[in-house]
Amino acid sequence: MPKPVGLIVGTGVDTIQLLSDAIDSSVHTPFGDVVYARGFLDEVDVCLLKRHGEGHAVPPHRINYRANIMALYMLGVRRVVTTSAVGSLKPGLAPGSFALMAGFLDFTHAREHTFFDVGKVVHTDMTFPYDPALTDILAASLRDVGAAVHTDQVYAAAEGPRFESPQEVAMYAAMGGSVVGMTGIPEVTLAREARLAYQTIAIITNYASGISRSLLTHAEVLEAMAAASGTVVDVLRRSLPRIAQLPEVSAEDAGILDFLLGK
Repeated sequence: MPKPVGLIVGTGVDTIQLLSDAIDSSVHTPFGDVVYARGFLDEVDVCLLKRHGEGHAVPPHRINYRANIMALYMLGVRRVVTTSAVGSLKPGLAPGSFALMAGFLDFTHAREHTFFDVGKVVHTDMTFPYDPALTDILAASLRDVGAAVHTDQVYAAAEGPRFESPQEVAMYAAMGGSVVGMTGIPEVTLAREARLAYQTIAIITNYASGISRSLLTHAEVLEAMAAASGTVVDVLRRSLPRIAQLPEVSAEDAGILDFLLGK
């Protein structure tokens, strides 16, 4: 029986009814309670979390990332697809296109970044934080629906909730960043610690400050996400059945966080 697929949705997607036969529930983790919906996207068993909570009420720096990833782990999820709104750091990555990540730059500073801060010392390799198999499936689905997709990109994570200054944007780009967002870290690094395969469908909503000629507003981001939402849903419908059929991870990897549960 295939494991459920994890789906974490963010700005502009968290208001869409994605699942059928969904049941809202909660799970108690060592890091706090997490509300989730479990249902089906077509015939795929999906555990869905709204990253910013119901009503988009939780800002990026206050999200309980550890509880979210731990909840998916406890629910048996071993593969996670997310959506995120990002700004472009490169003129060639135009708003309205999509990006899939290969690496990240971390400029966050006020978040809980690891599961292994008590009781166990674990140094987790981050050479491939974004799963290649998920990347291939999502890229193929984006191309199938005619979307412009950029692979092998680098996510620069800013603390937020403010937008970035032109000087910060120039620095991120000079250091190899492709897009900038506020929620990718520590989500991807915690998923890697938990041995969950992870990839984000990054929707490029705007050019970042200093590249864009106009001031950025949150309304602009929401408008761009609304325009892209149909494509995102179509891509998820095409991708998740293939992702659900991927081979299982090893038993050792699947149990990496069991010590936190007293197992």
